[in-house]
Amino acid sequence: MRAFEMEQVICNGENSGIAYALEDAPVQQIARDAAAMANLKGGCILLGVSPDGRASGVHREGVKDWITNDVFSRGIRPALAPSYAEAVLASNTRVGIVTVAEGVCKPYAFRVGNEWEVPIRMGRHSRRATGELKNYIRETVSNARGDLLPVSGAGLDALDRQRATDYLLHITRDAVTPESEADWCRRLISLGFMTEGPGHVPVCTIVGILIFGQAPRRYLRQAGIRLMIFDGLAKTYDARYDKVLDGPILSLWTTSGEGGRVLSGDGLLDTVDAVLKPFIVDEKNEVVKGFRRNTGPRFSREVIREVLVNAVAHRDWTRFTEIEIVVYADRMEVTSPGPLPNTMTIEKMIAGQRSPRNPILVDVLRDYGYVDARGMGIRNKVIPLVRAMCGVDPAFEETDDYLRTILPTAKEGARKE
Repeated sequence: MRAFEMEQVICNGENSGIAYALEDAPVQQIARDAAAMANLKGGCILLGVSPDGRASGVHREGVKDWITNDVFSRGIRPALAPSYAEAVLASNTRVGIVTVAEGVCKPYAFRVGNEWEVPIRMGRHSRRATGELKNYIRETVSNARGDLLPVSGAGLDALDRQRATDYLLHITRDAVTPESEADWCRRLISLGFMTEGPGHVPVCTIVGILIFGQAPRRYLRQAGIRLMIFDGLAKTYDARYDKVLDGPILSLWTTSGEGGRVLSGDGLLDTVDAVLKPFIVDEKNEVVKGFRRNTGPRFSREVIREVLVNAVAHRDWTRFTEIEIVVYADRMEVTSPGPLPNTMTIEKMIAGQRSPRNPILVDVLRDYGYVDARGMGIRNKVIPLVRAMCGVDPAFEETDDYLRTILPTAKEGARKE
């Protein structure tokens, strides 16, 4: 932001999207204002400006680290990432600009001693949200398109430019890629992968950070997939594997010397497949021809792929929990945060009805071959394959918090050598 623009913002005073804070303001004050803005429409905290609008400036080093680590990481929950910049006024005074986009996991709370309080921005003040206001905060998220919500702190540099370039050249068929940073932002905003945040600062949307983000969980903590492996029939402390995997959903495709495309890097779904593969095969004690162990699949990779892609495409991305895959001795469970969207039910899902919660995300997954145009994967793939391998159908459980798919292990006779 240029000097005269910042001076004009300061002259206009505080409002629902602008708050002032001195350089030595308490962590609690900044956390309260940031959480209050995230619970509304986002905004900017001008650091180094007194309550009466005088710019005293910031003078110490490491302000960005202090804001990110002390204020946001420890003082606000769920996790919220800010963006930080500075403007130099005509008087040569440095003013810090802490920008917070509208939150995707409302309501946000700030720490007050050992407790947490939910604030909301009302005019130039941040006030404690009552029961009715808390309901209003939740409704502003539930009524919005989840995949188009802004991800606070995630600017253009949060995206993998190679993945975005491949999308523009080979999916949307752009003749050339944008040249400047501003051109990139405008193009990605037009596609729904970025949006204009507070202070006219472009930020990534949920779908943008999921598809192209270099490290999505840095900005969107629920972006990963948690994979757990147990030898028994229940969760225990001695898991064989327990890790949250992170990365952009899309594989990396680059242009070859002949003008074609080559697969040159894994995406999140590829990583899950590679990690999971050794755990979904049974190895028997007998040795067959060529000193090979006799092995057989415990689960169908095609079924796992279909269920996992459905979880990614249709989950509620405003829930602050990861997709979870748990492998037990007798089954696999895939848990997708949030209930089924709109008026969808398990019966309608099995029958083949479609009701996408995240349309742009579904379209991109379809463009890259992860989902088909019919949307009949549960009916035409998952149920028949599980029935053939296991002799029973998969089970589905739905609550207000999640949709869970339970896949039994294959019958002994279905495990081919």
